[in-house]
Order: sequence, then C-alpha cells, then structure tokens
Amino acid sequence: MLKLPPRDIPPFPEFVAIIAACMAATALSVDTMLPALPHMAADFGIDNANRMQLIISVFFMGMGIGQFLCGTLSDWLGRRRVLLGGLIVYVLLSLTVSLVTDLEHMILLRFFQGIAAASANVIPRSAIRDLYSGARMAKVLSTSHVIFMAVPIMAPSLGQLIMLGFPWRGIFFALTIAGLLVFVWVGLRLPETLPVEQRFAPSPGKFLRVARYIASEPTSLGYGLAVMVMTSMILCYLSMMPQIFEEVFHQPGYLGLVFALCAGAMAVGAFTNIRLVERLGTRVMSHRSLTALIILSAIHVVWALLGYETLISFTLLQGLTMMCMAMCTSNFTAIAMEKVGHVAGTAASLQGVLSMVGGGLIGAWIGQFWSGGVWLLPLAAMGLGLTAISIILVVEKGRLYRNPV
Repeated sequence: MLKLPPRDIPPFPEFVAIIAACMAATALSVDTMLPALPHMAADFGIDNANRMQLIISVFFMGMGIGQFLCGTLSDWLGRRRVLLGGLIVYVLLSLTVSLVTDLEHMILLRFFQGIAAASANVIPRSAIRDLYSGARMAKVLSTSHVIFMAVPIMAPSLGQLIMLGFPWRGIFFALTIAGLLVFVWVGLRLPETLPVEQRFAPSPGKFLRVARYIASEPTSLGYGLAVMVMTSMILCYLSMMPQIFEEVFHQPGYLGLVFALCAGAMAVGAFTNIRLVERLGTRVMSHRSLTALIILSAIHVVWALLGYETLISFTLLQGLTMMCMAMCTSNFTAIAMEKVGHVAGTAASLQGVLSMVGGGLIGAWIGQFWSGGVWLLPLAAMGLGLTAISIILVVEKGRLYRNPV
C-alpha cells in the first residue's frame, strides 16, 4: 500500500532505480578496488601485504557505526537531508582518498568514507518503509536487492578495466564520479519521505533500554552474534582474495571472473532460500545451511593442505561455501529480529553496529595470519562456522534443525 501521494515520488521504476543506485555506491566502494590492492601496496612501499586488508576492514567498521549514526539522524532530521549530506561527504572523501600517498592516511580516510557510505545503505531502506507497505514494499525491496547483488559480480572486473588505462587512483576517481551522479539524481528526484510530525530526536535512554533488552534476550543476542560471525567470514573472503590470486595462483586477471562466479553462487543461495524458507522454516533452513558450510569448509581445508588445490577446485568449493553463507546470514538476521519487533528500528541499528564493527575486527584479525596458503580461507570459514553453531546450540538449548512449535 502506498503511504504518500503518488505525485510526491518518482514513478515506481525510477524510484527502485534510485534506491538501487544508492546501494550500489556502497558495494562499489569495496569490490572495485580488490584488484588494485597489490598495486597500492607497491605504490605505498608496503612489504607486508596483509596490512592492505585494513583498507577493506576499516570501511566495514565505518559502515557499521555509520548505519547507527545516519539512521538515528534521519529519524530526527529527515531522510533526504541526511542522505544528501552523506553522499556529498562520500564524494569529497573519495576524491581525497585518490590523492593520499601513505597507507596510514588511506586507512583513516577509508574509515570515515565507510561512515558516509552508510547513509546510502540504511536511509534508502528507511525511505522504502516510509513510502510503501505490504506486497508493494516487498516488491521494491526484492527488486532493488537483485540489482544490488549484481554489483559485486561486475565490480572487480570494472576495477580491472579501469586499471587497464589508469593507475589504481583512477578507481577512486570513478567512485567520486559515481557518488556525484547519485547525489545529483537524489537531489533532483527523491523527495523527503518522512513527514515532520513523525520525526523524533535521539534518545540515549531509549537506546540504552533497547541495548539492555537485546543483551538479555537470548534469541536476539545469539543470532545477532551469529550474523556478526558471518560478516567476519565474508570480510575474510574479500580481504584474502587479491592475495590468493596474486601470490598463489599467479593469475590476478582471473580475480574478477572467479569473484563473479562466487557472487553468482551467493545469489543462487539467496533465491533458493526465498523458495524454501516458508516451507522449511528459518531455523531448519539456516541450521542445515550452516552445517553444510562447515562440512564444505573442512573438505576444502583438507584438499588444500594435501596440495590438490587448483583454480577450478577453489572456485567450486569457495562458491558452494559462499552459497551456504548467504542462506545462513539472511535467516539469522530474520531470527534475530523475531522478539524485538516493538523496537525494530533501534534494534536493527544496534545489531548492524554489532555485526559490521565486530565482524570487521574479527575479519581483520584473521586476515593478518595470511602466510601464502589458500587453506587459511576455508579454515577461517570452518572455525567461524563452528563458532556460530556453538552460539546457536546455546541459544536453542541444544536443539538444532527444528522450528519452534
């Protein structure tokens, strides 16, 4: 059901396209630069390539904090004002990052870039909730999510394409232009979606009450921690992929293709979950997917340690692992929100901070153990999977693979 008069918003296809463009700007900020990390290390004179992983992880941490800040400010000041402010800061930071000459300043600026980019991730979802409900809202979310998932498939190849004609700094110039285009589009076509009478100022007391409730509610806390573990898993994957293709396979040109195949496997997992979750239930679906993830990761570890790893086996096993991870994460998120519906907005913000900041710290820590063996990536996935299933065992009091009666 439409909540605002149709004349106040763009036509439905354009509105979906604006939302998807905002979300795509966030994904591009991570995935386009994966092929550039080895070149950036050489340019900065960094001998320890593991330090370059921080360029990815600090962006995730910034996004986690930014989701909380931008979401809270948009409830108070309105969606449009905060979104436009975040986008213009993102543009300025993208331009500034392209000019830095040392890793320390790069890491600092990437953290703040992540905070700014969060506005283009959390506020569009809030705008959808402001404007639509029911089946219409589900259609907007599903359509924009499909477009958003296509970005990681193409982004590394786009980064490689840019680097054919420009140095790695050209990627940040491209992000600057992309952010500016989205800023102009939003400024010209997207109106304010939150009426003044529905706005409210931040309340520290409310946040503390919700935080205490989440910490004391086993399902919300436990599955929120499981989402954090899954976030750290994907960060390990993003951080290690450039080094795996540069140092192990010696085929950096194939990074974009394999990344696209793994992203496609994640999309298959997401669509499979959509088709089966109503019939099987979120717990059965997520617990089975997590078990499959652990088994696949264990097989991958053994395969790599025995020296059988090839580009084909890596792509197959890693793709299947990422497919299972996609099914786990979406269901864990839904379960974590089951008992906090009365404080859904604040709870989602706090859980977002937990998953992205906590996941960023864990993923960054694991990435520093890279020493040239592909086995580290599946080993990390297996260890994180065992951690997640241990947390869930405690939450579910030892009962897995069954839904509440």
